Amino acid sequence: MGSFKHLNLHSKLSTAGLLITLGIIYGDIGTSPLYVMKAILGDYPISRDIVLGGISCIFWTLTLQTTLKYVIITLSADNHGEGGIFALFALVKKMKIKWLIVPAIIGGSALLADGIITPPISVSSAVEGLRLFYPEINTIPIVITILIILFTIQQFGTKIVGKFFAPMMLVWFTMLGVLGILQVVQDVSVLNAVNPYYAYELLTLHPEGFFVLGAVFLCTTGAEALYSDMGHCGRKNIRISWIFVKTMLLLNYFGQGAFLINHEGKTLTELGGNAGNPFYLIMANWFQPAGIIIATMAAVIASQALISGSFTLINEAMRLNFWPKVKIKYPTEVKGQLYIPSINWLLLLGCICIVLYFKESSNMEHAYGLAIVLCMIMTTFLLNFYLIMKRVKLYFIVPLISLYLVIEFSFLYANITKFLHGGFVTLIIAFALIGIMATWYLAKQISKNYTNFVKIEDYKKVLAELSVDLSIPKYATHLVYMTNAQRSDEIEEKVMYSILQKRPKRADIYWFVHVNILNEPYRKEYKVTEIFSEDLYRVDFYLGFREATKINLMFKEVIKEMVARGEMDISSRYESLNKNNIIGDFKFVLSEKFLSNDSHLTFFEKIVMNTYFILKKLSLSEQKGFGLDSSSVKVEKFPMVLHAPENIEMIRID
Repeated sequence: MGSFKHLNLHSKLSTAGLLITLGIIYGDIGTSPLYVMKAILGDYPISRDIVLGGISCIFWTLTLQTTLKYVIITLSADNHGEGGIFALFALVKKMKIKWLIVPAIIGGSALLADGIITPPISVSSAVEGLRLFYPEINTIPIVITILIILFTIQQFGTKIVGKFFAPMMLVWFTMLGVLGILQVVQDVSVLNAVNPYYAYELLTLHPEGFFVLGAVFLCTTGAEALYSDMGHCGRKNIRISWIFVKTMLLLNYFGQGAFLINHEGKTLTELGGNAGNPFYLIMANWFQPAGIIIATMAAVIASQALISGSFTLINEAMRLNFWPKVKIKYPTEVKGQLYIPSINWLLLLGCICIVLYFKESSNMEHAYGLAIVLCMIMTTFLLNFYLIMKRVKLYFIVPLISLYLVIEFSFLYANITKFLHGGFVTLIIAFALIGIMATWYLAKQISKNYTNFVKIEDYKKVLAELSVDLSIPKYATHLVYMTNAQRSDEIEEKVMYSILQKRPKRADIYWFVHVNILNEPYRKEYKVTEIFSEDLYRVDFYLGFREATKINLMFKEVIKEMVARGEMDISSRYESLNKNNIIGDFKFVLSEKFLSNDSHLTFFEKIVMNTYFILKKLSLSEQKGFGLDSSSVKVEKFPMVLHAPENIEMIRID
C-alpha cells in the first residue's frame, strides 16, 4: 500500500510538481551552456562552419539522445516510479540472465565517477565569469570554498534549501532563453543549424570535425542523472517540464552561435581575455555581475542534485549487494532523502582533488564525459533487455537499439582522445568503484555457495527439549538469529551449531529473522511462520531496495502486533518478573565469518575473498547495518571453509 501511495504522489502532474522538477532534475543538463560552446571552439579562431555544425550537433543530440532515448523511452522503464540504472537492472533481473550484472555495475560506477567531476566543472565555469572584472583573479580558493560549504550542509538535509532551488532554476532557465533570443534576432541565419546537414558536414568534411563530438557530448551528460532522479518528481512532470527546459537551452545555444558568427575569425581569448566564454560574452555589460551570481547559484544546485543522486545510488547498490554496508542517516522526513557521511566526505575529497589537479574548467572539459558515455552504453544494453521483456516487437527494438549504440559508440570514440588529457582520472575512479562492487558481489556469491543449510524439522525435538532443560542456564527469554535461508523450513548449519554446541543456549522462544530485499523500491511487509508452537518462530521481512533496514524497530512492531492479536505472551518467563508483568528480554545473535586456514582457494578466489574481508573491516558492522541495539547483540565468529581439504589419511603406530 505504501508503494502505491508513493507512486500516486509522484506521478501527479501539477504546477508545484513541475516547479520542483526544475529544481531537482535539470541541474546538470541545465548548466551545460556554461561550457559546451567554449569546449567546441577551444583556442581556434571562430569559424561559421564549426559554429553551425556544432549547434546542429547539439540540437540533434538533445533531440535524439536526451528527448527520444531518455525522456520518451527510458523514463517508461520505471520500477514502481523509480528510475536509474540500478532500478532498471532490478527490473531486468527477473529475466535470470546472469551477465546483466556486468552492465549494471559498470554503469553505476561510471555514473558515480562522473559525479566527482560535475560539481567542480559547473562551479568553476560559473565562478570564472569573475575574470570579466578581475582578469588575474585566482578562482581556485573560491571554487573550493563553495564546494566545502555545499558538502557540509548535506548533513542537515535539503528541505529548506530545496524550496529555494525551484524558483532559482526557473530564473536560470528564463535567463538562458532571454539571453539567447536577444542574440538570435540579430542573426536569424543561425537557425539554419536545425538542418542536420550542417552536423554531417562538420563530422565528415572538417579535419578535426568528428572529435568535436567529444565537446558536443557535454550538452547531454545530465540525461542519465535525469533518469536516476525520476522517483523524486515523476515521469509526467519531467516530460512536460522538459519542453520548457529544452526550448530555453536551445535558445541559449543558438544565441551563443549567433554572437560567435558575428565575430568570425577571432578567438575567444581575443573577445574576452581569460574569461573568453561565449556564455558570458552574450550578456550586456551591466547584466554580467547578476549573470555570474545566477550562474553560480545554478551550478551549486546542479552539484546538489548530483550529490543527492550519489547517495541514492550507493543506497541502492548496498541493497542489491554491490556495496559494503555504510552508515545512512535520514536528515528530514522527506521520502527518499538520505545522507551517507562516508560518501559525502569522499566526494568532497574527490572534488577538491579535481579542482587542484585541473585548476581551470577548460582543463576539466578535456576529462569530462568519458565515464558517462560508458554509463549511457550500459543503460542501452539493459534497455534492450527491458524492451524484450515487455515483448516489444523486434522490428522496433533492433533499429532503435542499433541507432543508440552507433550514436553512443561514436561519442565514446570521440571522447577517447580525452583519455590522455585527464579522462584517465574519471576512468581510474570508475574502475576502482567497479572493483569494489564486483568484489563485494562475487564474495557474497562465493560465500553463499559454501553455506550449508539443514532442515529445521530435524532439530525440532532437540530445541523443544533444550527450551525446558533446567540443567542448562537460561541464555535469554527470546533468542533471535538473523538468517540468510530463503526457505522457511531451512536454517544455516552454523546457527544450529551455535545453539546446540558452541555454547548450548537455552531460551523460551527461538526466532529466525530473514530480510528479503525486493526488486521494487518502496515496500515494507512481513510474514510470521510458527514452526514449533510457542517455541520457534520465523519472521520474513520484505523490504524495497530503497527502504531503511531498521530490524530492531521493525521486529518490535512485529511483536507488538502479535501481542495485540493474542498470538503470544511476551512477559518474562522468570517467575518473579512474570508476577510483576515485566517484559521478557530479547537477545540477537549475529555470526561473523572469517576465512579459515583450512581453505584451499584458487588464485582468483584468494584475491576476491581477501579484498572482501579488507572492505568488510572498513564497512559498517552487521549489527549497525541491521539497525540493532548493541546492548542486546552477541556476535559470534565462524570459520568459513572454502574447498575443504580431502580427508587426511594417517597411520597410527604403537
